[in-house]
Amino acid sequence: MGIPKFLFIIMHCKVRVSDEYKRQKIISDHFFLLTCPEIRQIIKIRICKRMEVECMAQRAIREYDAKRMLERLWKGYFGDAVVFAGKAAQVTPHTDWDQLQAENPWLGREKLVVKPDQLIGKRGKHGLIFLNTDFPAAKKWIQERMSKPITVGQVTGVLDHFIIEPFLPESKEYYLAIKSDREGDTIFFSPSGGMDIEENWEKVVSIQVPVATSVEDADVAGKLPAALSNQEKAFFTTFIKGIFKFYSDLHFAFLEFNPLAVTGNRVVPLDIKARLDDTASFEVGKKWGDISFPPPFGRAPSREELYIKELDEGTGASLKLTILNPKGRIWTLNAGGGASVVYTDTIVDLGFAKDLANYGEYSGNPSTEFTYKYARTILDLFTREKDPEGKPKILIIGGGIANFTDVAQTLAGIIQALTEYRDQLKAVNARIYLRRGGPNWQEGLRKVKELGKTLGVPIEVHGPEMHMTRIVSIALQERQA
Repeated sequence: MGIPKFLFIIMHCKVRVSDEYKRQKIISDHFFLLTCPEIRQIIKIRICKRMEVECMAQRAIREYDAKRMLERLWKGYFGDAVVFAGKAAQVTPHTDWDQLQAENPWLGREKLVVKPDQLIGKRGKHGLIFLNTDFPAAKKWIQERMSKPITVGQVTGVLDHFIIEPFLPESKEYYLAIKSDREGDTIFFSPSGGMDIEENWEKVVSIQVPVATSVEDADVAGKLPAALSNQEKAFFTTFIKGIFKFYSDLHFAFLEFNPLAVTGNRVVPLDIKARLDDTASFEVGKKWGDISFPPPFGRAPSREELYIKELDEGTGASLKLTILNPKGRIWTLNAGGGASVVYTDTIVDLGFAKDLANYGEYSGNPSTEFTYKYARTILDLFTREKDPEGKPKILIIGGGIANFTDVAQTLAGIIQALTEYRDQLKAVNARIYLRRGGPNWQEGLRKVKELGKTLGVPIEVHGPEMHMTRIVSIALQERQA
């Protein structure tokens, strides 16, 4: 039979050594471990690569937030050996300019750099960086662009977040990045940082930190470019190891400094791109501090996504929704972050990525009321229009084997929403497939089966005896219908 799939995933999971995982109760549902964020991250990376959509585990943060995190935690990794010399101020539509200057007096003393802080790549090449200016000119430049649309490449969005930093005189600029992948982490370093790093990638060296190893096991010094002086090699060996530990401890999935300005032992990351594994928020969220996960530039959150976000903030449970394709034929209403990944990955594996309408989850034992509100939002989107080719619309209500979520309680909220949308479901020729397990699952599934007798919409109901992915295969057999 070969290696069981869940063991294969464990062996290829980028597990950072932590006794916390040893203490956790690991829940496996035939082949998938739901309690390990790193396993979930691996699968989510696969989804992102194939679907080319925003990855729910790897979520980008603003440059300003990344720099604040670095500044706040810096000494814990470097002491006084390496000095973080960066400063930054954030400007939004609500910024009080007088208060901003009072809190950051250096704004009135130093030459400045201004740029949008909205996950826009290659800002320099797009003319979105204002260099070597003073505070009045920086203020004017921002005000001329604030809350106004701008097109970058083929994407148009509204500028509403800017970052102001000191303009640095000439200094040596390097490139440093760390990226997570299936095999572990890869460190990229070059003595020539800047906008043209891709065109000069042959100068970049890579240092592998495989799964289940430490950066201390890697030959960092030996992998650094021969062109570096002995002093530079000694400095960057220490610096890279410290940054890697920061990256690992804070559960970054990607961290890039380009360029990284270095003068003596003082460093300033002039430009940062960063992505966090949002599934680690339960473990390190307090260390992250007050950060946000903004949408990609040009993609404003929908009214429904904002509503679910508001619900999420009002409950101790977790409610998440990202609309991928509002005209999609296949919708999911999944319980649990791990399950949402498995079902989404399976839909993609079976060749239905273009038909997949949403990605999201409800988890953490939400109340019947919150589950109803979440389900009602999904059903409202699901029933707005028929499939243009006349095919049935598919709703997969999935989940693993819950650990503590009351399945009957959450399904009661879903039953309430389904009953409310009875006529709309019939109008779009809906077909519903449910698979669930966990506390009170028998009672919950019994009530769903009872609903199926009167709803007037086909509902196929399964418990934990059915593999999680099998319900997806059954549902998508409808593709020929």
